[in-house]
Amino acid sequence: MPNEVPSRENAFQLLTEYNQSESLIKHALAVEGVMRYFAKKRGEDEDKWGVIGLIHDLDYEQFPEQHCKKTEEILKNNNWPEEYIRAVISHGWGICTDVEPKSDLEKVLYAIDELTGLVTTAALVRPSRSVMDMKAKSVKKKWNNKRFAAKIDRSIIDKGAEMLGIERTELITDTIMGMREVAVEIGLGGESASDV
Repeated sequence: MPNEVPSRENAFQLLTEYNQSESLIKHALAVEGVMRYFAKKRGEDEDKWGVIGLIHDLDYEQFPEQHCKKTEEILKNNNWPEEYIRAVISHGWGICTDVEPKSDLEKVLYAIDELTGLVTTAALVRPSRSVMDMKAKSVKKKWNNKRFAAKIDRSIIDKGAEMLGIERTELITDTIMGMREVAVEIGLGGESASDV
């Protein structure tokens, strides 16, 4: 019997079972939003792309030393489809796995995972603390400042853009647009959203 396609609710339940950190959950929601945006733009399955984005760092809080490997185990135990598991694991290519991103979905996830962190950090130093009024140039201004968001590996973002055959600026713009879709949930909707 083939494994059932996981629902968004199922994915979120699993995410929050293994992750209590607000920042990790917000990161998962940001990646989900961007994945859905790219899927829509490319005429792909938004739910599938979104669920994979949501669950991609499932093991990171509890098992950082076994990142991706533990997620593979958990998803297999939950009867997730092999295609979903492979896509999730591929975002750790060259870092903690040897599963190279092959499909468009996998390449997008690889390219935008680190980038959502950079966009978030850049948004938080803006007067508005928001992605709603943000443009790619705000992120590009910070790009070469290695002390800014120092843990974010820019080379992975560039490698991902190259895999997708798109310019860095376009990748950043699309990532910002995807994050706007979930701006309130990830705390980057601006002053009025955070005052509520």
